[in-house]
Amino acid sequence: MTKAEQPGDGPLTGVRVVELAGIGPGPFAAMLLADLGADVVRVDRPGGPGLGIDPAHDITNRNKRSVVVDLKSPDGPGRVLDLAARADILIEGYRPGVAERLGIGPGPCHARNPRLVYGRMTGWGQQGPLAPRAGHDIAYIALTGTLGMIGAPDRPPAVPANLLGDYAGGSLYLVVGLLAALHHARATGAGQVVDAAIVDGAAHLAAMIHGMLAAGGWQDRRGANLLDGGCPFYGTYETADGRYMAVGALERHFYDEFLTLLGIPDQAPARDDPARWEELREAIAARFRTRTRDEWTAVFEGSDACVAPVLSLREAPHHPHLAARGTFTDHGGITQPAPAPRFSATPTAVRTGPALPGADTESVARDWDLPGLLTS
Repeated sequence: MTKAEQPGDGPLTGVRVVELAGIGPGPFAAMLLADLGADVVRVDRPGGPGLGIDPAHDITNRNKRSVVVDLKSPDGPGRVLDLAARADILIEGYRPGVAERLGIGPGPCHARNPRLVYGRMTGWGQQGPLAPRAGHDIAYIALTGTLGMIGAPDRPPAVPANLLGDYAGGSLYLVVGLLAALHHARATGAGQVVDAAIVDGAAHLAAMIHGMLAAGGWQDRRGANLLDGGCPFYGTYETADGRYMAVGALERHFYDEFLTLLGIPDQAPARDDPARWEELREAIAARFRTRTRDEWTAVFEGSDACVAPVLSLREAPHHPHLAARGTFTDHGGITQPAPAPRFSATPTAVRTGPALPGADTESVARDWDLPGLLTS
């Protein structure tokens, strides 16, 4: 029984994925597939990526295996095509045209394996005026309108790390597309190309808000709406110790409980009068500044007031609820998010730590029946 056939590794056990090493959303998408049980072989380049952390700490390479292939060597493209011939999915994140110039584009891959799902992960997409241009997460979400929604009205837009573009608009949409295309390939025998562009995914994420905008229920500016911090009962407040509490008391009964526990029930009518929202915001802010974050956490503990402490990355794994669920796990000395979502019949796990470049060449050559990988 090969590594890819071990039981209990997730619902994608038996699915083979080739990941052409890159940065950002491609590796994260491949990690998600690996977390779900797929046998992901990462094709690293000699010398490693242009950006990146110590491979031993790169969690996005967990549950994968790695081989090193020099795509600029005479036999490099052929080795990738040999892998593609035995794979279900291939992921690449090059600029449009690069894979074709290397000889590993969809044409040669599908000639070897017509059932292959060929996933392309870019910021701008495969077509359009900006397709050949360089870019990063922040530029992609800037053009789609999503960055402009985030932050205080009198401050520059707030940068949401690279979570909204790279990972939400990019990786997650790529994975949805890959799995949908894999379903189609298994039903019909025909593979296809999945063009996952961060601009498309980031725009798609705002579908509900575009509907609200069309209906007149959303103002096209920051800090003026129900869900963007404009509403005083949906936002964050500083506490006496310089930390923060998050409030999401949207429904009336949650709002009433929130104000009662906060100690300003007399402010309840201000909810329905936007002209009084600034007055309400000031009252809430003043009350939160009278106690520390942990004291307010104790006040709202066990309530339906929809209030939570704003935790740091190092604090989050120790929260009682997340600890009880095992939302975070420790593997190889690294605290990290556990695989998500969860499955009743095919549970997932962090099976292996980050794959070190080239460390798995022998096992991949054996399991995928590719002895050519072992030749120098």
